Amino acid sequence: MTKSEVSNNFDSKLFDKKIKDLQTFIKKNPQYNSNYFLLADMSIPSGHNRFFVYDNQAKKVIDQGLVAHGWGSETNIKDSLVFKNIENSKATSLGKYSIHNSYEGDFGKAYKLKGLDATNNKAFERFIVLHKHSCVPEKEQENPICLSFGCPTLNENFFLRLQKILDVQQKPVLLWIYYKN
Repeated sequence: MTKSEVSNNFDSKLFDKKIKDLQTFIKKNPQYNSNYFLLADMSIPSGHNRFFVYDNQAKKVIDQGLVAHGWGSETNIKDSLVFKNIENSKATSLGKYSIHNSYEGDFGKAYKLKGLDATNNKAFERFIVLHKHSCVPEKEQENPICLSFGCPTLNENFFLRLQKILDVQQKPVLLWIYYKN
């Protein structure tokens, strides 16, 4: 997938910086997977692809899809979100996460997330997980998509493609949720 095939709102300079930062992070933290990175740019409107699967060996985005953010992140100002690391806030938290074992939850298969930064270090106790939901459409649209309780929530088909990658990795894959004002 080339940069021209990703979302129209895609900031390639910011994305490239995040990839370089993750590559540096992996060198210092070899307990994490170096083959794939997941990145969610929450500054892209929710109706557009803003969740990216990056193949670090091939050095390219290999998949992308829609991702819901938490309704607690809404501000009632178009294209403006807030992020919190507070229990019961229903808000999305920014930062790096490690993706851990899967389990069967309310929405079927889900992956436990561990926040690695001060901005998301309560993710595990807040039950912030990576999961799918039928309300997330498969194709981009102009209107905003549904909201979550703070979890990065994906379209069902996109989630199925992603789990084929996650389920065979020996080390936890990193997810970075970020936002540019």
